[in-house]
Amino acid sequence: MGTTSEVRIAPDVMIGLTRAMFARAGCSEKEARDIAERLTGANLRGHDSHGVIRVPRYLEWIESGRQKINQTIDIVMENDVMAVVDGKYGFGQSVGEQTVDLGLKKVKAQGLALTALRNAGHLGRIGDWAERAAAAGIASMHMVNVRGSLLVAPFGGRERRMGTSPFCIGVPVEGGDPVVHDFATSTVAEGKALVALKGGKALPEGSLIDAEGKLTNDPWPLYGDVPAGKAPEPYGGPGALTPFGGHKGSGLNFMMEMMAGALTGSGCAGGPDEPERRPFCNGMLSVFIDPARMDSGHAMADEIRSYIAFVKNTRPADGIPEVLVPGEKERMTLTERSAGGLPLAPEVWEDILAAARKLGFTDSELHDLTVA
Repeated sequence: MGTTSEVRIAPDVMIGLTRAMFARAGCSEKEARDIAERLTGANLRGHDSHGVIRVPRYLEWIESGRQKINQTIDIVMENDVMAVVDGKYGFGQSVGEQTVDLGLKKVKAQGLALTALRNAGHLGRIGDWAERAAAAGIASMHMVNVRGSLLVAPFGGRERRMGTSPFCIGVPVEGGDPVVHDFATSTVAEGKALVALKGGKALPEGSLIDAEGKLTNDPWPLYGDVPAGKAPEPYGGPGALTPFGGHKGSGLNFMMEMMAGALTGSGCAGGPDEPERRPFCNGMLSVFIDPARMDSGHAMADEIRSYIAFVKNTRPADGIPEVLVPGEKERMTLTERSAGGLPLAPEVWEDILAAARKLGFTDSELHDLTVA
């Protein structure tokens, strides 16, 4: 499924083009910039599944009303340490930031805080929110579900019952880069299947299960045949993604539905005997901890640094250059791609340009926006 051909786009070019596209679609200057920077930032860190490949899909969602531009969260319930908020189907890059900032305000005052975000648009790379908290010196944990996104078959099954349900933890490191672990509870994120479908990196074997119950790495069973001129949607095929780690990943996925779907009030991926798929949204339950309230004499900070060194000091296995801790691979990729550009499959780049032309950008405007 993979291909060696690619185009390289300078990060500032990608940000400028994407910002201009979302501004023309009606987003405020700040929202357009936040979407552009966070999608490009995902590519810069090697998370192409949550990057600019989503631009055409996001624009179709604006057109269909599936995601709303320029939304401000509503407070459903609030006290000193917690808040339940409604994202009103706004872009996750906006309502996610507003929710995290509310949690950071509370944790700075109380030492501990919890936010429950319901009805958010696609929240993007969840590591963004853990990194935002870590930059403020705060440890955080984020549990996410995707209502209406039936993509994953539970362990032992072949039919869709779950979303990709990501889980993320971030810990600040005093004087160093934070430790951030962000992963989907499916074998691969849906966006990685989309990348493979568009000619990018091939998926691991067993990432999907087809209608006959056979494991595969072909993304077609997820998408089916895509109509010309339409962004692929992962509901057109007869198969499903698989959970990572067998019953363990399947169980963790299930608990993301409990915590981020049921507990936030956002709703789980689906329910029995429903005539239509539930409206798409993300739910996110976030916990924020201020280490300064717990770390007398820097014992905690010293222990974190010591354990990082202890883990990295282990001898690498055959064929592995070095042992990495969570977040290191992303920073290495960030350094490489900041200098060398974003590697995109040609079809992905052409899809983005086609979406820009659909918004009314002329070839002359596109030339000005895409020449570094």
